[in-house]
Amino acid sequence: MHIILHQPEIPGNTGNIGRTCVATGTPLHLIEPLGFRLDEKSIRRSGMDYWERLDVSRYINFTEFQEKHPGVKIWMATTKAKRMYTEVSYGPDDYIMFGKESAGIPEEILVEHEDSCIRIPMLPAIRSLNLSNSVAIVLYEALRQQGFEQMQREGELHRLKFH
Repeated sequence: MHIILHQPEIPGNTGNIGRTCVATGTPLHLIEPLGFRLDEKSIRRSGMDYWERLDVSRYINFTEFQEKHPGVKIWMATTKAKRMYTEVSYGPDDYIMFGKESAGIPEEILVEHEDSCIRIPMLPAIRSLNLSNSVAIVLYEALRQQGFEQMQREGELHRLKFH
């Protein structure tokens, strides 16, 4: 899986998303302009010490992304979609794209990819969810469909030892 952020504006969200990507082995693709500098402390703080392990690529615009990744399957997360994110089948090499916090993915991009638009259901009075939460919701559904391959699926409870 791959995550694309189109013009993200809030460094803390991008840091959180970067941490989720490291935890899942998912490359992150950032399409400019960014609303911050990648060396800002807020990205490092929210991404913690994981940011250095992130597989991240930057692109000047969506056109450059498409030129470097021709023919890839891109699912576009938008509140304007007719299908829910749980109603599609994700492939292991698919990309999931999210737009900037204030406006989402530009309409001119969405109309060209209407068949691959997906949405997270929510109450009608709510405009949108937090970007980092949205990425986690959709990415983990895609990974669930892949059987969480290569991921640790079991843990061990730690027992307190009393002397």
